[in-house]
Amino acid sequence: MKISFRWRVTIAYVGLLIVAMGGLGWFLSNYFYQSYLDTVRTQLFSEARLLANQAAPLMADTASYPRLTGLAANEASQLNERITVILPDGKVIYDSASNAAQMENHSDRPEFQKALQGQEDSEIRLSATLNIREFYAAAPIFSGSQIIGVFRLAVSLQQIDDQMAAIRQTILAAVSGAILAAILLALALSSYTTQPLRRLTENVVNFGKGKKPVSTFSPRNDEVGQLEQAFNEMSAQLKTRIDELQKERGTLTAVLANMTDGILIVDQQGNVQLINHAARRMFKVNETEALSHSLIEVVRNHQVAGLWRKCQATGAQQSSTLETSPDRLLVQGIATPLQQSLPGSILLVFQDLTRVRRLEMVRRDFVSNVSHELRTPLASLKALTETLMEGALEDPPAARRFLTRMEGEIDNLTQMVQELLELSRIESGKVPLERRSISPLELLTPAIERMQLQAERAGLNLSLECREDLPPVNADPTRIEQVLVNLLHNAIKFTPPGGKITVSAYTEDSNVIIYVKDTGVGIAPGALPRIFERFYKADRARSGGGTGLGLSIARHLVEAHGGRIWAESMVNQGSTFFFSIPLA
Repeated sequence: MKISFRWRVTIAYVGLLIVAMGGLGWFLSNYFYQSYLDTVRTQLFSEARLLANQAAPLMADTASYPRLTGLAANEASQLNERITVILPDGKVIYDSASNAAQMENHSDRPEFQKALQGQEDSEIRLSATLNIREFYAAAPIFSGSQIIGVFRLAVSLQQIDDQMAAIRQTILAAVSGAILAAILLALALSSYTTQPLRRLTENVVNFGKGKKPVSTFSPRNDEVGQLEQAFNEMSAQLKTRIDELQKERGTLTAVLANMTDGILIVDQQGNVQLINHAARRMFKVNETEALSHSLIEVVRNHQVAGLWRKCQATGAQQSSTLETSPDRLLVQGIATPLQQSLPGSILLVFQDLTRVRRLEMVRRDFVSNVSHELRTPLASLKALTETLMEGALEDPPAARRFLTRMEGEIDNLTQMVQELLELSRIESGKVPLERRSISPLELLTPAIERMQLQAERAGLNLSLECREDLPPVNADPTRIEQVLVNLLHNAIKFTPPGGKITVSAYTEDSNVIIYVKDTGVGIAPGALPRIFERFYKADRARSGGGTGLGLSIARHLVEAHGGRIWAESMVNQGSTFFFSIPLA
């Protein structure tokens, strides 16, 4: 039998709809049934929990059992549910649907066993007492932390099945109505959809018979015209979508290329699918060596591979702190599974914490050094104060000597606080530089004159050897004088009597190099790189009462001028401190 295209479309559509609606009806029926069971379970648990709390005081004493059974009987009649009260040994002391004395021991009931473990549980089974299928829910009765019994509620499944039968009939009626409406709609739609094809077929047949084709012009487009229009629209949409994707890809590429954090995407097999510039720089690898290669080949770090494996095994975000080689960078690695966008793939983000950790070490060292420097004068002041209070005040010469020493310690503390404040202002940029063009000789002379007397008292020869024809520099004379005074003060302190200190300058490239050279005790090679750190003292045994901040202040002032400061030294032969100032 010949079946037209219209009826084939209609039959296929209706058949598919019947299968879909039948499946939906079956699903809804089971869904509502399960939902109803869940609702009953929740209701029974809630009621059992409430009754267990009310029954707890009555279960503690056998004399209160009549009140307990009265409570259970009253609730059973109000809730229209079966209520059973069971002791921990399985003995039933009350059942609203049967004589408790004639009931068998319930210690083997699954819901009872779960309740004795402190857990609420539900079961569906045939009741051995009533010989009907029931839905059970049990809850433990607590007295403090001890379980003294079990409250069990039950509902007949026949009641649930009756209610579900009514719901299924409603669903069946709705599905049947929907299928009938869909059949009528399918007939109308198929007729409307195939009308241009039928007209075209009729024209082709008439043309084959030599008849004049019927005009096919209509307000609607035919299928060919609609297909062409749909294709053109689809092409335009695809082009727009491709342009948007290219734009998004360009944005993503720019972001990944300029991120300071390293980014890798690793697929389920452990091969690298994407790596940005920061990650390539961090792990010393190029893009060709990374893409489609295994993660361990790319990063050459077992900790990173372990982080990836742990994230893959758990399916949850993982993080770890690790160290790369050969640069020994401290890196925070974060592995995140890309469940929705790229199933099975994992995003690895590496944040360089090296600078943060170094800053943290500097902060700890600073706190430790401040504490150390403050502890000595404070301990000295404490000892002097206690000595005065213990009777030294009665001895005027001794008291005056102690007070003089206390004044010296207070001066040391004051100097330390002033230098710390000065260093803080310099580091924060709150000390503006009043620069002007000045000759190096004019820049050095005030500091030499200021420290000349102190050098003579120490038995040292302080000399200035600077040519007058050196080009001028752009500097703040007051701040450079402060730098020179700090350097000269150290030179005087560590140069034995009879030694020599020389201050001079020369030009190099676009800078004037100023140096202070002494014939003192020198600095050990191991200490030389750290002498410009705050509170660092190369030889604490011979450092006197200094705070260890002078060279740090000098370094910051020189760097604020755009120069740099460094030192050269040989033990027992002397030291030379250099710093550069840009030419005007």
